[in-house]
Amino acid sequence: MRPLPHPFDDIAAGRPARIGLRSSALLGARLLTKDLAFPEDERLAFGLTGLLPDRVLTIDEQVELELEHLRRKDDPLEQYIGLAALQDRNATLFYRLLSEHAEEFLPIVYTPTVGRACQEFSHIIRRTRGLWITPEDVDRVPELLRHSPYEDVRLIVVTDNERILGLGDQGAGGMAIPIGKLALYTAASGIHPVLTLPVSLDVGTDNPFLLADPLYLGHREPRLRGAAYDALVEAFVAGVAERWPGCVIQWEDFKQQNALRILDRYRDRVCSFNDDIQGTAAVVLGGILAAMRLLGAQLVDQRIVIAGAGAAGIGIARLIKLAMVDDGATADEAAAAIAMVDSRGLVHDGRADLDADKAAVARPVERLADGFSLEGDRAPSLVDTIRVLRPTILLGATGMPGTFDEAVIATLAAATQRPIVMPLSNPTTASEAIPADILRWSGGRAMVATGSPFAAVEHDGRRHAIGQANNVFVFPGLGLGAIVAEARTMPDRLFLVAARTLADQVADERLAIGALYPAVDRLRHVTWTIALAVARAARDGGLAGIGPDVDLEAAVATAMWWPDYVPYEVAPDRRTGTG
Repeated sequence: MRPLPHPFDDIAAGRPARIGLRSSALLGARLLTKDLAFPEDERLAFGLTGLLPDRVLTIDEQVELELEHLRRKDDPLEQYIGLAALQDRNATLFYRLLSEHAEEFLPIVYTPTVGRACQEFSHIIRRTRGLWITPEDVDRVPELLRHSPYEDVRLIVVTDNERILGLGDQGAGGMAIPIGKLALYTAASGIHPVLTLPVSLDVGTDNPFLLADPLYLGHREPRLRGAAYDALVEAFVAGVAERWPGCVIQWEDFKQQNALRILDRYRDRVCSFNDDIQGTAAVVLGGILAAMRLLGAQLVDQRIVIAGAGAAGIGIARLIKLAMVDDGATADEAAAAIAMVDSRGLVHDGRADLDADKAAVARPVERLADGFSLEGDRAPSLVDTIRVLRPTILLGATGMPGTFDEAVIATLAAATQRPIVMPLSNPTTASEAIPADILRWSGGRAMVATGSPFAAVEHDGRRHAIGQANNVFVFPGLGLGAIVAEARTMPDRLFLVAARTLADQVADERLAIGALYPAVDRLRHVTWTIALAVARAARDGGLAGIGPDVDLEAAVATAMWWPDYVPYEVAPDRRTGTG
């Protein structure tokens, strides 16, 4: 991995850095300021004397002070605003706080609170961040990219804002998703923020509430569609490839048809992936494989029903099939083990209403077991599908709360001693079921993991920890591994590597209390392990730009910046060293 631009190369390495800013300019540079932690000698050298109170704080004392500020706020959205203000003021302190207190503040920086931030974005924004590209910019994308505050961007998270969590079209408010994802990238993987850029393809909105809001900040037009939309996406990809060759592009919260189409169109052309499709699939598969270890079972022996045949559900099905084949199943056996159910029932190839994406994962009619009724227009329901196929694993990616009702869980539990149930939709209000109900309806036998955070559940005197199938366990490691390896593409096999590595990181004591995922306080270690595995797989698979002589363990460790202050020296040329 090539060095960071000056002076962040020295800062990330923990070395004294030569800084060309001084006085108020240095104090206000969010990536360079130390605020109250500037020591006396630096206050004198950089003209800060008199601009700060007399007391010099350590970064640990600053963290405690910020925790005091945040914990005084009762509303999670106000905490989100407070954290955003800290990120705007002192980035090093923000990432230090987030890294050290990830379990407390992940739900604030990302799901579920970020959903509210997206909905109210135009009314809570204090300072803009990232890059905004509208349809009017289609012929000047390279110029806009040159406006980026950073010269050497290596990771972009981009959204078109149409499928934000389970909330749908949020227009310009969707920008909170790339911002939040990149904050998690830095907290979990140590990718320095100077290498990252959040991007909104602000192609308009069809949300009537936003269009009626006089203070809405986005492109106030109906959502762009068709060839003009494709041209804007193409201009964006081409512009990034020209400006920052090798930059990793993470597609985020695109609606199903666009998400799958864009992924398949660009995945072999630039180093890119879709976190909703591939990242979700990897984290779900990781949880399933961890459960297999606890049960002493094999993935190839499982039967899986996926409720929800959107982009996430399709991505999960694809990766589980790949894992089964990798474990020795034939392609037909793997396909037969998985059934998908959408809002109209079982997805099978006898249905005339399937689009191309669903048709590709549809169950052949001749493969349906006895007991299904296909008469009339009604496809078998979720309960019917479970009753006939007797799955061992039930996954939910519907965005519809209550999908896993008592009849669904009781039918599942009647045929399986230890069913695995994952209601994955978020935010919390969109979860297909709550863990307490799943455990009650299954007689306490279900192994439960969720997409949104839930507290542990007491059932019949036993405590069940609820692991969160949070993509933060995989995407930071995937992105870091790709950057370190200088990967040219990110095929599905890298996501299989990430899933298997994640499963190995779930401690036996976590599994013993029902948790299928690691504790959040091990996030940076999990990320390091996944990044190393992904970088090694990319190099071994001929996908990397680095050579065989690179010490990958050292390279990954070096790339993981720990947010801390370093000593500053006055640069001879004060034009160098910016923030």
